[in-house]
This record gives sequence, C-alpha cells and structure tokens, in this order.
Amino acid sequence: MAFTSLAELRKSRGGFDALMKEVEKISNPTQNRSEDNRFWQPEVDKSGNGYAVIRFLPAPKNEDLPFVQIWNHGFQGPGGKWYIENSLTTIGKNDPVSDYNTELWNSGVEANKEIARKQKRRLTYISNILVVKDPAHPENEGKVFLFKYGKKIWEKIKDKAEPQFEDEKPINVFDFWDGANFRLKIRNVEGYRNYDKSEFESTTPVSNDDDKIDALWSMQHSLMDFLDPKNFKSYEDLKAKLNMVLATGVASGSKKAENVDLDDPTSEGEEVRPPKTQVVTKSNAPAKDLDFDDDEESISYFAKLANDD
Repeated sequence: MAFTSLAELRKSRGGFDALMKEVEKISNPTQNRSEDNRFWQPEVDKSGNGYAVIRFLPAPKNEDLPFVQIWNHGFQGPGGKWYIENSLTTIGKNDPVSDYNTELWNSGVEANKEIARKQKRRLTYISNILVVKDPAHPENEGKVFLFKYGKKIWEKIKDKAEPQFEDEKPINVFDFWDGANFRLKIRNVEGYRNYDKSEFESTTPVSNDDDKIDALWSMQHSLMDFLDPKNFKSYEDLKAKLNMVLATGVASGSKKAENVDLDDPTSEGEEVRPPKTQVVTKSNAPAKDLDFDDDEESISYFAKLANDD
C-alpha cells in the first residue's frame, strides 16, 4: 500500500506481512552509478576494507515497496567485446540473452550449457538509504541516496524480517521508527569484496522529530522509475548488441525460459571468460533461464569494461 502522509505511515508500522509477501512474489535499468550522483557506494582503502553506517528507508511517497529488483547480464564475447545490459525479464518481457541461453541449454551439449551458465542473469536490488556515517566522505552524512546491493546484504535484511529462532523479534529494517541502522563492513577476501561481518544495530527511530522524518521521506528518490519500460532497450536493440558481441546469429524459436535459481557460491565476483564455441544442436531438453546473484564489486567491474568498449 502506498502512503501519502506521515500519519498513515506511522500507523502501518509493526506489520509487514504484506511487504514480505511481495518479496516472495517477485521472482524476477539502472544508470551507471559513476554517472548518477543519486547513488552512494562505500569506499574501500588500499587493502580493500571499508566501513560505513547506513539506514534503509521506507517506500517513497506514492510507491508500494522500499526496493526494486533488477536483472542484468554481464559477459564477454569471443571477440573480446562485452555485453553489459539490463534484462527485459526485469519487467516481465522476453530477453534475447535468455532466449539464446535457452537454445544453448536445450542443445543437451555440456559445452553449450557451460556457455549459458557464464551468460546467466545477475540479480541486484536498489533502495533509498540515509547515510549515517561515512568516514571516507563525511560530507555524505545525513543525506539520502540510492544504494545498489546484492544477495549478501539482501539476505541480512530478510533474516531480520524472518528470524530463524523463536526468541528473535521480526524487524522491518525499512522503517523510520522501528527499523535499525546497518553497519556495512567490507573486507577483502581472496580478492573479492566480502560483507559477512556487516550487521544491523538495535532498533531505534531514525529521528525523534517527525518534521525531520517527513523531510527525509520527501528527499527519497523514486524506485519505480527503474521499472519504467521506457528506460529499457528494446528486444531488437539488445539482440543487435548480442549479435555484435557474439559475432554470430542468435538462435530463435525456443520456448520461453523457465526460471531456475542456481545458488552458485562462486558467482560472487566470478571471472567471466569468453566462450570458445557457439554451437547449438536442438533437443527436447527443458528450457532453463540461468540465474545467479552478484555483488556490487562485480557490477562496477562490468560497468567499467563496458565504458572502455
């Protein structure tokens, strides 16, 4: 339910069953953060470590959810060019990469399946946050930004909403009054960013002044804009880009891909290698839409490569 007044939002606190139902229902374009000053991202030192305190904020005014999910693809073709694009499956439409991966998977050839795995979708989330503490950039403190994050942080949010033990009270961290600050702790583990040490603090109001809370709410950025179809490239444009990257025609005529969640622990920061072959032999094997979750570091890496292309 979208709220337009602070009184309505306050009255709704404490119950977020509807929110979690939406989380469960969502199975499936965002601008480059380096070019969009609405986004905040933590800075790490030379050792790859970083620390900040942020607060996840409720849904913006007139919107239903405090987050959106974005599917994207990032992989390198045999000629060295990169495909870095948001997937049309984000908005419930067919996407040329998913269709092509379906053909590869349906071939029944293991080499083709491996190519499809390396071209599978990545899931990211976007929310509004308040930066509480940013040692690297204290000028950001007290300001509202958009924040893009991956599965590791999402799981910590969900664990608070759906605790595993009966002595733990469910917490909606997207709440002005009964939410909690998030201590973002970044470590460099085997060359990749690791968020395992990050944790939520005890519940506390973001402020005891309703006027300040209302001001923060008014500062939030629209999330639904990211799901506006006009912000996505057309199927034809994406297919042309895919053909250029792969330097081969995209197979057609496949059945719609079935969503399959492959929880691959090595996918975080996974190196993407160009496929050696693009051979497709049709079979009657079931279609697959290969998914995995990726972290912010990999996304930034892909974005840089795309800009260099």
